[in-house]
Amino acid sequence: MMNQTYTTDVLVVGGGTGGTAAAIQAARQGVKTILVSEFPWLGGMLTSAGVSAPDGNELQAFQTGLWGAFLQELQRRQPGGLDHSWVSFFSYDPRIGAEIFADWVRELPNLQWISGQIPLEVLRTQDCITGVRFANFTINAKIILDGTELGDLLALGEVPHRWGWELQSEWGEPSAPETFNSLVQTYPVQAPTWVVVMQDFGDSNAPAITPAPNYDPSQFTTAWDHYSPEKFLNYGRLPADRFMINWPIAGNDYCQNANRLLDIDGKKQEFVQECYWHSRNFAHFIQTQFGQRYGLAENLFPHANSAFALHPYYRESRRLVGLTTISEQDILPLANSKTASIFPDAIAVGNYANDHHYPGVEFLLQSKSIRWGGRWTGTPFTIPYRALIPTTTDGFLVCEKNISVSHIANGCTRLQPVVMGIGQAAGMAASLCILLQCQPRDLSVKILQAALLTDQTAPSLIVPLFNLLTHHPDWLYWQTYYLDHPEAYPDDGNCPCVSVKSDNKFDLNCFTGNFYPLDYQNYQFNITNETNLTTKNWQLVTLRSHIDQQLQAFPPAKMLKIWGRPNFSGNWLLIEHLEEL
Repeated sequence: MMNQTYTTDVLVVGGGTGGTAAAIQAARQGVKTILVSEFPWLGGMLTSAGVSAPDGNELQAFQTGLWGAFLQELQRRQPGGLDHSWVSFFSYDPRIGAEIFADWVRELPNLQWISGQIPLEVLRTQDCITGVRFANFTINAKIILDGTELGDLLALGEVPHRWGWELQSEWGEPSAPETFNSLVQTYPVQAPTWVVVMQDFGDSNAPAITPAPNYDPSQFTTAWDHYSPEKFLNYGRLPADRFMINWPIAGNDYCQNANRLLDIDGKKQEFVQECYWHSRNFAHFIQTQFGQRYGLAENLFPHANSAFALHPYYRESRRLVGLTTISEQDILPLANSKTASIFPDAIAVGNYANDHHYPGVEFLLQSKSIRWGGRWTGTPFTIPYRALIPTTTDGFLVCEKNISVSHIANGCTRLQPVVMGIGQAAGMAASLCILLQCQPRDLSVKILQAALLTDQTAPSLIVPLFNLLTHHPDWLYWQTYYLDHPEAYPDDGNCPCVSVKSDNKFDLNCFTGNFYPLDYQNYQFNITNETNLTTKNWQLVTLRSHIDQQLQAFPPAKMLKIWGRPNFSGNWLLIEHLEEL
């Protein structure tokens, strides 16, 4: 490939969560696509950054598109299922996630994947991006997508973008600061984390973990206040007695002089190296506190330090100045509603709480959490297509955390399932622009929405409805109806007159016992039948809307037979089916 020039229809730079989804979706539409990644694993946050306990879009009705297909494939491939940690409903070996993405790419003959490359220059003709130069080759394309972890093409291509905080005067966001205070000056962006995976070696001692020469244990001493060692480790428990260490409280979040990530004067690598050693120091501290049965996991990531992710988990990126900007008001619930307002050009859905990370700082934001299914989740919100399109630049889309979003709202648009949905929509838009011979800004959003809703492989949710699954015969009708009639969208997020059939009960554990509502959406179940579970009192949770509605109606001491899966880290039973006794 030395000094070669290649031409393609769609070029995706960056093999993270959004970039991988974008390339797969574009190629599945039949257009010639090249995906260039820095790392040998695809999937970004979900795999190479090590966050294999993802948050958000956990409700069954929100498990759609490539995100839903990814979960289904994980369930099929992951021995022992996905019920391991208490931070997520889906915890898995990151190697399996990487295998899934690699297999999906290999299935597409019109998708070429080149790894181990970073962009060096963006080529443009006036206001149109036309190509990207790498170390030994250049790729020209009709549509180019920035799927890099830090929005590298935005900087290289001089595409207008933002970095860091905006004041309250910018968009009137209730949680934004009024002045550039000490927090804003100390932490210009959310803290990255270099994930490390530890392992329980049992009776045999693990090798000692060597800290950095400047190791200071005092910065970690309050890491698990109010948590037992077992509870702390089970936060990110993975299969095979491994633990994802991604701990925000006096843990391995790192944000010292984070402006170095902009790589001014070549300082990015310095920050990244410090981030690695901070995480290694935390792993050493855990080992000294909990005992040498806990050490670094072996043979996990494909490099010498195989317990450490391939790169940091970046929570924030350069962010596009787009045709519209998502602000905090767009992700908060409307008055008397369980959902946020729906953008007319919505192309993806998220539902996570607004979560910001600054080491040693408790930053309070407007709450968007709701109780649903017996536990806390977040207000659903939508992502507008206009947030992927630059104000003046053609031939270009973004498809990662680099969308046009405020620093405040980025706290919930950055999560893995949302970014995967953004990537799928961006890839679909790019392919449609090729087929219709138009620029992204000129693409009809109705055509894009219809293509996402009717995709033959992985139809994707656009309007958040708690009680409507993609295989329901009326799913497409109601999705289209509420896009055309947003004023009719129900305040409770439930589509009217929809009946849900119970799934079969095979391959599930069966439990009989007494049901007790402790308070609103907080349920306890006392098991009375003989099981192999030593604990008899469990929290009940569900991801299914019809079960959620049933639980809200049951009186105290109601006898139930339930089918589901126990999660020992969270001490909950995840209900898939129930019957009254």
